[in-house]
Amino acid sequence: MKLTGMISKGAVLGAVLAGASFSALSVQAQEFSDEHMAAAREVVQATNGLKTFDDILPLLAEQTRTLFIQSDPSRTQEVVEVTTEVALSLAPRRAELNKTVYEVWARRFTQEELEQLAEFYQSPLGTKLAENGPTLTALAIGAARQWQDTISTEMVSLVREELDKRAQESAPAPE
Repeated sequence: MKLTGMISKGAVLGAVLAGASFSALSVQAQEFSDEHMAAAREVVQATNGLKTFDDILPLLAEQTRTLFIQSDPSRTQEVVEVTTEVALSLAPRRAELNKTVYEVWARRFTQEELEQLAEFYQSPLGTKLAENGPTLTALAIGAARQWQDTISTEMVSLVREELDKRAQESAPAPE
């Protein structure tokens, strides 16, 4: 029963990811020139835009390994070997993801805009932005969460105070 639940969740996740991939690919009705795609590739590389995806295949391999080992621990070594082999055989397909990412950029920016972006990201300031972008984003998200927690606590307190005040005002006066 546990394996069925895990496979169902994995199947649902796989279907969602496949659907998202299919829709992302099917949306692309337009073709891009080689120069346009080269400009997109240059910006994505300059911004380290693919680095985020480097862990996808290793994480999927680990999840797959865990799934099969939990269902049959006696085959652990075999599962590890097969999962590693399959993961390595799928590694060349990373180019598909890269191409899709380049197309995402190409759809949103003209070739000229991409060339300007590439020029910027190759400058010292652009390089600094690309290097610090993930840290800045993480810090901004952390600050937003901290602010949200503070405001949430304050809001609950203020609403509670106001409700208590209104309850006291509407309560019948003691005789």
